[in-house]
Amino acid sequence: MLSSVLVLALAGFLFQSAPGSPAGTVANAAPAGLKAADQTSPAASPAKQLPPEELADIFMARKRYREALEEYQHCDLHSAVILNKIGIAYHQLMDLPNAKKYYTLSMKANSHYSEAVNNLGTIYYSQRSYRRAIHLYKKAIHISPSSATVYSNLGSAYFSIHHEKEAMDAYTRALQIDPGVFEHTSVTGVMLQDQSVQDKARFHYDMARLFAQKGMNDQAIQYIRKSLEEGFKDRKKIQEDPVFAALKDNPEFVELMKKEPREL
Repeated sequence: MLSSVLVLALAGFLFQSAPGSPAGTVANAAPAGLKAADQTSPAASPAKQLPPEELADIFMARKRYREALEEYQHCDLHSAVILNKIGIAYHQLMDLPNAKKYYTLSMKANSHYSEAVNNLGTIYYSQRSYRRAIHLYKKAIHISPSSATVYSNLGSAYFSIHHEKEAMDAYTRALQIDPGVFEHTSVTGVMLQDQSVQDKARFHYDMARLFAQKGMNDQAIQYIRKSLEEGFKDRKKIQEDPVFAALKDNPEFVELMKKEPREL
């Protein structure tokens, strides 16, 4: 399915079970019916007496996305939360046109539902429409300014258009909100990133600098290692970078500086 970066969240979709989103305009008409699932439920299905949304959420957690789509059909299709969940299910199935459709419907149902705004941004990110993604991530942040995931998505989009200062500013803000943002995983959420090997090497180097500036030395060393594995060859630059001064006596850092660059 979707690859994860730094064990983050593609730029992260957010899978939200509880409603409770800010009030917004509700769409006047339900969307057209979902695609019929092309697989049958295994014998070990969750109890059918559960409400459709709960049952669908269980299927989502088990990565049985088509069965989840069947159950979401029986939910309130005027709900921004449900429409967003349908979009996530299609996104996980790599059906991007339908994912985009339902994220858009979710935003129409509630223009202040930041999860759908963020998730639509991930669609544009995956299509390399980075500026559109940035616009949507900023909109999501305006709605929910305390979302570390969206800030990290914004950083990835800025990095993809070589706006490294803006990218690092966004990543810094993500870390301020949640120091563990780059270590989290989610059953349904991953951060989008599909950069070249060269970009990944520089990305991981910049992330190492960011963690070192925050005094998070273990994470800094982790990303130095990642940058070297992705082809970053300038060990002298790493050793002379004043940001890494506190690491110079760290045995793991010293060992990394001795190893030969990985040949790709």
